[in-house]
Amino acid sequence: MAGTQRTATARWSGDLMKGSGAVHLDSSGVAPELPVTWASRTESPGGKTSPEELIAAAHAACFSMALSHGLAGGGHPAERLTTQATSTFERTDAGFRITKMHLRVRGSVPGMSGADFVAAARAAKDGCPVSNALKGNVEIDVDAALEG
Repeated sequence: MAGTQRTATARWSGDLMKGSGAVHLDSSGVAPELPVTWASRTESPGGKTSPEELIAAAHAACFSMALSHGLAGGGHPAERLTTQATSTFERTDAGFRITKMHLRVRGSVPGMSGADFVAAARAAKDGCPVSNALKGNVEIDVDAALEG
């Protein structure tokens, strides 16, 4: 199977601190241009996004898919999964870095114990392609629990 490619384009004007830009999701076109600034990365978003938020979105989606697949493969298809990914962007001795990604997942999975759900979530974290892209560079943790 040939690899799948997806394309996004960013444009930027000005210097880092006062400049601004936008990201466009070229392959899907599902969203309008998404404005980005340095302030939206390091201060309040102010209605703009950041690379870190986009990576968090990608990680939340990827992790949810991996967990859904693992649960169904184990005979416990999920009724619903809600994953929130929070990336931490901070200054380190080596410069600005994404240092942590926290995945918080809540699920409705009939017939599954809480302990088994946590184990499935940990396995999904290790198998998720976005987790694997971050692995070794970003600390990733998972907070998993069943709802209800």
